[in-house]
Amino acid sequence: MLIAQISDLHIGFERAHPDEPNLRRLNRVLDRILALDPLPDLLIASGDLTEYGDAESYTVLAKALARCPMPVHLMAGNHDLRGPLAQVFPDAPMPDGFLQHVIEGTDLRLILLDTLEEGRHGGAFCEIRAAWLAARLAEAPDRPTLVFLHHPPQSVGIPWMDPAPTEPWIARLNAAIAGHAQVIGLVSGHVHRSSHTSWSKLPLIICPSTAPEVSLVLTPIDAAHPDDRPLIEDGDPGFALHCWHGDRLTTLFGGCPPQVLASYTDKLQPMIASMLAERAG
Repeated sequence: MLIAQISDLHIGFERAHPDEPNLRRLNRVLDRILALDPLPDLLIASGDLTEYGDAESYTVLAKALARCPMPVHLMAGNHDLRGPLAQVFPDAPMPDGFLQHVIEGTDLRLILLDTLEEGRHGGAFCEIRAAWLAARLAEAPDRPTLVFLHHPPQSVGIPWMDPAPTEPWIARLNAAIAGHAQVIGLVSGHVHRSSHTSWSKLPLIICPSTAPEVSLVLTPIDAAHPDDRPLIEDGDPGFALHCWHGDRLTTLFGGCPPQVLASYTDKLQPMIASMLAERAG
């Protein structure tokens, strides 16, 4: 089973531009994924699908994803809004009003969680969602299961992105998963940088973003004193490929090569010849 994952698309960051950079970055990633052989069995977009959660941006996203021949599964991130998302994607499953569901794979079960609390940057996981997850895990105790969520429940060392370890939502998630030995790991997004760590003795894989990436600055941050540190940089867009081999999971991170803006063609030959002639003197 081959699972492609994209995350943190932030479509609509520049709503006035129909060909905004974030859409171009997404299309570059989709080009790479759709050129894979074999094609992934499915594609998971793990949250922050849009920048502002507006229907117009979800419509742009729907058009971009329409060329994917495999099933596409959407998740919510802190920049998303469930109402407009459901308006554009009416088939998105929302039990109890939350965007989460189970994908019954061949021999690997995938559970996609909703960690969105609208208006909050960090994660959330209420009692209703925790009860839903515990019930889904109890349904198939012998099926290897991979849990997807937007927000990682563990810090990666980038202070302004990291959750506090004492946040109640993390404790609820831990309690819902505890005792379910079939869970082989968790996969998230949100950090805008590929990472691998562990949480509650489980592997935690973090997908890179298609939108610009978070800068790798690990020093503590003071909310009251801006220090001119870089926060976001224009790294290449990326994605993750999760390959289930029947008894183990392998994750590969893919990127997009730099775009060639000019090549030495007949059209540019006179310019090159002129430049070299100048040097010859």
